[in-house]
Amino acid sequence: MVKFIELSIIMPCLNEAETIANCINKANTFLKKNKISGEIIIGDNGSVDGSQQIAINLGATVVDVIEKGYGSATSGAISRAKGKYIITADTDDSHDLEYLMPFLEKLREGYDMVMGNRFKGKKIPGAMPFLHRYVGNPILTGIGNLFFKTNIGDFHCGLRGFTKSAFDKMDLQTTGMEFASEIVVKASLNNLSITEVPTTVYPAGRSRKPHLRSFPDGWRHLRFLLLWSPKWLFFLPGFVLMLTGFLGALIMLWQKENQFLNWLPLVMVLIIIGFQFYLFYGLTKIYAINHKIVPAPKNYKSMFKFFNLERGLVLGIVIFLLSITSLLIGYESNVSGLKSLRIIVPGSVFACIGIQIILFSFFFSILGIGEQLNRK
Repeated sequence: MVKFIELSIIMPCLNEAETIANCINKANTFLKKNKISGEIIIGDNGSVDGSQQIAINLGATVVDVIEKGYGSATSGAISRAKGKYIITADTDDSHDLEYLMPFLEKLREGYDMVMGNRFKGKKIPGAMPFLHRYVGNPILTGIGNLFFKTNIGDFHCGLRGFTKSAFDKMDLQTTGMEFASEIVVKASLNNLSITEVPTTVYPAGRSRKPHLRSFPDGWRHLRFLLLWSPKWLFFLPGFVLMLTGFLGALIMLWQKENQFLNWLPLVMVLIIIGFQFYLFYGLTKIYAINHKIVPAPKNYKSMFKFFNLERGLVLGIVIFLLSITSLLIGYESNVSGLKSLRIIVPGSVFACIGIQIILFSFFFSILGIGEQLNRK
């Protein structure tokens, strides 16, 4: 008879011989003290200091993960987990592994994911570097909450819990430190229920430098948040640029005198750039959905019925021809000087937009071929 395992405690490891024994012993103490059927799995990322044997001697399961990175080691260990619930922690002895009950209780209540919040726990001197506590983490957490409509106080606490079914649904892909961000982002995109509990973090017990590199890994987190949010990366900047360009163009075109007309090319360029942002938003969104980076919205299939290659070509050609016609009329009217900008610049800009729509329509249709075949 297969023994039911309620909780799998997962810890990625890379040369943590100094601290791994303390982590495993604390985790075992928690399981025994609270009479929880559980297991401890170490995702080893190529340790050469004997960490694996220490873990095995203490009864933990060691999974050798060849691909380097925090995310790889964590995912590799989780793939072997048998527990209904998963709690991840670091092996540097900084997490309070004897106080995991709040996480498990929330999971038992039905939450899909439980985040630890180090800012609500006890503040231990030296536990978090100044820049992490007061700059990096708050900024990245604020950006994450803004982009993905979450309400989490600590986006990057390594101590977190989730159900095994939630992990499978999230389909996590990243291999490095940004894995910590991806879990939260994918949970939000999949409409999973998230809560958080206070947790206390302690100074790491190791003597060597941490694997975490503040600025490179901080950038990887920020890059991930931007790439996984096309709306903030492309759509909103495009909206601001186009709105600014249109308002500026209207003011300059309606003025009776030509005092500011020499600024017209600049504001019209903003329209082109903003429109390109919109096109990139659409293409990126389709690519992300087709490759299961983000879940498809309810109206995804109907989008390909509303906008197809033929309609896009007609729209682009009509805009292009109208623009060229206006340019020809303008040139034949023998308008010169700054006044010519009123015709030449808008006509040229919208001719470019017409061509962009034509090219976008072809690319859009190529990306949508898979969706169209699925409908058939």
